[in-house]
Amino acid sequence: MRALVQRVSRASVRVEGESVGAIDTGLLVLLGVTHTDDEAVAETLARKVTGLRVFEDEDGKMNLDLAAVGGEVLCVSQFTLYGSVRKGRRPSFTGAAEPDRAQALYERFCATVEGEGVRCARGRFGAHMEVESVNDGPVTLLIDSAELERPRRA
Repeated sequence: MRALVQRVSRASVRVEGESVGAIDTGLLVLLGVTHTDDEAVAETLARKVTGLRVFEDEDGKMNLDLAAVGGEVLCVSQFTLYGSVRKGRRPSFTGAAEPDRAQALYERFCATVEGEGVRCARGRFGAHMEVESVNDGPVTLLIDSAELERPRRA
């Protein structure tokens, strides 16, 4: 899985002019799923995201997580995070999981976020969405679950 995570002061998603999800202070998560992902990966990544200490404390240091600031998550499915432009100019999306599998793991990710006590607003899986956000900082992180599995350097 890949998660593009942005600290936001607000974010929203619309489908066909209808608001389907919105948050104030929190994290906008664009989430991509690949073929080798499973429920354990979705749960691990969700816990990593909810525990990120990317919010400023009273000293202006990034020491606080979502729970500490009463933040929320807006999670939007984003299969293009597994797009490859290695060859040619038209992206290939063969690295993205099939829609049924991706949707199940997207839902598992969101449910795990909620299980951590954080409200998780959602986009609409598979729909053409309009996402608006105000990136706070800006703070943007790309988290790849494959990197989380690698051993740390000694």
